[in-house]
Amino acid sequence: MENPREETEAERMDRNLNELLQEVRIALPGVQVLFAFLLAVPFQRRFEEVTGFQQAVYFVTLLCTAASTFAMIAPTAFHRFTFRRQQKHRLLWLSNRLIIAGLVFLGLAVTGAITLVTDFLYGSAATAIAVGTSLTIMFVLWFAVPLWARGQAEEKR
Repeated sequence: MENPREETEAERMDRNLNELLQEVRIALPGVQVLFAFLLAVPFQRRFEEVTGFQQAVYFVTLLCTAASTFAMIAPTAFHRFTFRRQQKHRLLWLSNRLIIAGLVFLGLAVTGAITLVTDFLYGSAATAIAVGTSLTIMFVLWFAVPLWARGQAEEKR
């Protein structure tokens, strides 16, 4: 691929790593807050009142948040274990995929959390599912819009 920035491969990898770190710095605090909230929920008094549907949504949401947390923190472990072993290219390749997976799980977790709260507030699984479906469509746009833009850019080349 052409390099319009006139940078070396090492400079490009350093820039890519810095961009990746900035993106994680934006997403990870949200994941952590959601995870902390979900971990505290079962210890609240009213949690005894949840329905079977709400329990299922809660558990799936908790697992999705844990998976998102894992996926977004995993590049740190990889970097630590491969530090100074000339693995930056592999770190970038793996981290890119893990962060995309983390964003997928984050979208599912936020959708699940809103579905859970909606059902708890209004007591209607149909309403909760409608809200959850609407949010799912919005999160699909996280991926659809950049993939579309990527395709448009590749067509121009």
